[in-house]
Amino acid sequence: MANIKKIKGVIAILTGGGDVPGLNPAIRAVTIRAIREGYQVIGIRRGWGGAIELIRDKKADNSDNYQVLTEEIVNKAGRTGGTFLHTSRTRPSHIPKINVPAHLKATYNDDVNDLTPEVLKNLDFLGVDYLIPIGGDDTLSYGVRLYQEGMKVVAIPKTMDNDVPGTDYCIGFSTCVTRTISMTNDLRTSAGSHERFLVLEVFGRYAGFTAMLPTIAGAANRCVIPEHKFHIEHLTELLTKDRKKNPSNYAVVLISEGSMFEGGEMIFEDATTDAYGHKKLGGIGDVVSAELKKISPKFNNGQRINVINQKLGYLVRCGDPDAIDSIVPMAYGNLALDLILHKIHGRLVVLRNGRYDNMPIEVVTSTKKVVNLKEHYHAERLRPRYRSFEMKPLLIMTSERE
Repeated sequence: MANIKKIKGVIAILTGGGDVPGLNPAIRAVTIRAIREGYQVIGIRRGWGGAIELIRDKKADNSDNYQVLTEEIVNKAGRTGGTFLHTSRTRPSHIPKINVPAHLKATYNDDVNDLTPEVLKNLDFLGVDYLIPIGGDDTLSYGVRLYQEGMKVVAIPKTMDNDVPGTDYCIGFSTCVTRTISMTNDLRTSAGSHERFLVLEVFGRYAGFTAMLPTIAGAANRCVIPEHKFHIEHLTELLTKDRKKNPSNYAVVLISEGSMFEGGEMIFEDATTDAYGHKKLGGIGDVVSAELKKISPKFNNGQRINVINQKLGYLVRCGDPDAIDSIVPMAYGNLALDLILHKIHGRLVVLRNGRYDNMPIEVVTSTKKVVNLKEHYHAERLRPRYRSFEMKPLLIMTSERE
């Protein structure tokens, strides 16, 4: 009789929310280590989407909902950007009637439906012992829900905005900052050639880290962030002065997509919302550019200053990961496996004070992580504040604990 090696258990992994470079290296790290430790690894496809659409019938074709992962599969994708498991913004606890899977419509027909019981049954059908969701605070907040329902969850933080509470670093942030600096520097040639203001809209709904770090690195003269409502005339005056000081006669400002004018609110592309109730941001860069052009004569001897306006958008979240987003996901994946091997769950793997660690997963929903204005932002100058770098962490500004 053949000697069939019995697996120790089944680990499921999924990626939710926006894609970032570093997801595939994290999946690879989890899978390779888990297989070598004797576990089977299942990849849930399309984030929480595959978890609700799975059909609990061994004869059903569920290839769109999950796949068994092997070293060969993850090695092919492990050095690339994006997520080969695909992703979505599905929120199983709030599924609109129209989005309820066909095989569940007879049971769930309210305007909004909680499919958590189905998710738990589906994970049980797959024999999942541990679940590793990789995502931002939205994706991981549902991971908290499943943990509270009895699922063994170990979470990995991911988001370009770097705003998951409890950790100094989220997968995707370094590549975002690297690309922002690089593209800003590329656009300088046009700004200088035409002697214009350069306005770049970057990601950042509630936290301004993606605008702050490139500005600290010298990519921009000023930055506008969600944590501080700004006065457009003041920004125009500052940029005009910056432009005059520049031998090439241009100035640069980075604007977080969630930034707000003094007395105003966030600007959205339209009124539709995603599964987590968020309207799609976009347009603050357009509005600021138009206002700068209109107001600039007041501070430039009556002469209008034209503007180059660019929304960086998906350019900073596509492509291959940089060095940090290749190393940190590998470490996070192994940290998650360490916890599982010690039969520990309900944790979020993190970087804190330059060291890898883990936190209770509930930290994701218990607080918010934003820029500490008093410590790191000069509201009068509309740029980062830094007095001394002694004993600061690698990326200067980290978590809500500062």
